[in-house]
Amino acid sequence: MLQLDTPVSAGTADAEAAQEPSIPLVVDLDGTLINSNLLVESVIVLLKRSFLCVFLLPLWLMKGKAFFKAEVTRRTSLDLTALPVNLPLVEYLTREKAQGRRLILATGAYETLARRIADRLGLFEEVLATNGTINLTCHNKLKVLRQRYGSTGFDYAGNSSDDCPIWSAARHATVVNASPRLLNWAKKNANVDGVFPRETPTLGLYVRALRLHQWMKNLLLFAPLIAALKFTDGTAMTQLVIAFFAFGCCASSVYLLNDIIDLEDDRLHPNKRHRPFASGRLPISHGLALIPVLLSISAALCLLLPLKFALILAGYYAMTLAYTFFLKRIESVDVVTLALLYTTRIFAGAAAAGIVLSNWLLTFSVFIFLSLALAKRCAELLLMRKNGKQSSAGRGYVLDDLPMLRSMGVGSGYVAGVVLAFYLSTPQVSIAYARPDMLWVCVPILVYWVTRVWLKTGRGEMHDDPLVFAARDRTSLALAGLGAGTIIAAL
Repeated sequence: MLQLDTPVSAGTADAEAAQEPSIPLVVDLDGTLINSNLLVESVIVLLKRSFLCVFLLPLWLMKGKAFFKAEVTRRTSLDLTALPVNLPLVEYLTREKAQGRRLILATGAYETLARRIADRLGLFEEVLATNGTINLTCHNKLKVLRQRYGSTGFDYAGNSSDDCPIWSAARHATVVNASPRLLNWAKKNANVDGVFPRETPTLGLYVRALRLHQWMKNLLLFAPLIAALKFTDGTAMTQLVIAFFAFGCCASSVYLLNDIIDLEDDRLHPNKRHRPFASGRLPISHGLALIPVLLSISAALCLLLPLKFALILAGYYAMTLAYTFFLKRIESVDVVTLALLYTTRIFAGAAAAGIVLSNWLLTFSVFIFLSLALAKRCAELLLMRKNGKQSSAGRGYVLDDLPMLRSMGVGSGYVAGVVLAFYLSTPQVSIAYARPDMLWVCVPILVYWVTRVWLKTGRGEMHDDPLVFAARDRTSLALAGLGAGTIIAAL
């Protein structure tokens, strides 16, 4: 976060010999002082608030990058309080300033944003940044630095290929968050005396960003096959496996987009601020590049499945986009949308396997998933209360809504149990099962599980999505096994 009250570890500079105080140390901002890019984040905030501005972006860019940055910044109010700062570099700069070193912030970011960050850190005596006419990057930045410090020289800390000519001209170069190839270039062509290596993104970071654990929700695709008692249909099972991966890739692309769109809100959340993009450990550009790749894989897999499945998946994607950009900020609408997104997986599974859906299954799924969606919102509000906040960031709820949300969620879960009980009384069940009376065991199992979920939620112990919680909770797994055994015995 953009604060200096957090202890930081020592920097990893190759050499930290005392510098001449008369020689200023010029520091870049994007990718160097902060592990993010202010222009990219500003564009994201702009599109989040007014997506139609996407048509204006090319027109602004045609008038030059300086004009583009000015227009984007003028239309947005970027929250800079929780930006992911390069803490080892900040510690190094703090020591240099304490020794009397002049620190200059020189950045291609727009000047109003750069000055706000400089004022917050309190390290820099001067700020050089892009204005409405000059885009202060690469050769433009070098020209300004030579005009100001040509007689005495300057040291420079940067991170990208745009900094190469500045490193070459600087007395000493500090390389921050650079790729191995760029670092090698700098060592050959500049007087490198300090290196702050970047954290190489690990496979685990990508797994977290893709939220592969959330793919467990896609097991709902198999619900129609199970309900229809067609366990041995090899063709349908194969289709469902393909559908599982198609849905997973599509959903992961949405998770990436959601995390990128929600950067500001996530950084204010006590748990979500540790997500790969919000924390700055994974570049936003990587997420933007992965989104079309995942969608392409999903589309290719859809070619192996019925057209109806592809249309349902397209509808799911459109609904998630609407949810990401505005529906999740509207109270009540957000939880209904979440319930429908869960239920869409059941529709998709039926389409992939060629199974006619039961109205009982659809009715049951709507109520149970609405209960789980409400549990998720209650868990978020309880966490906000624990951290002294009155509302959930990026959502339409306040703490006073908690009792009402809890009552609606518990009631919806119990209604699902009533729907199940009515279904077990139908002639279809008597025909399909040899011992249908045994299935009544499933009703108390469901009621107990719903009660357990809400007790956990009320105690503040629901840290995951409820379905993900169920997949990890031993009691929930035992109940699921008991229910499956009951169904098999009834057959």
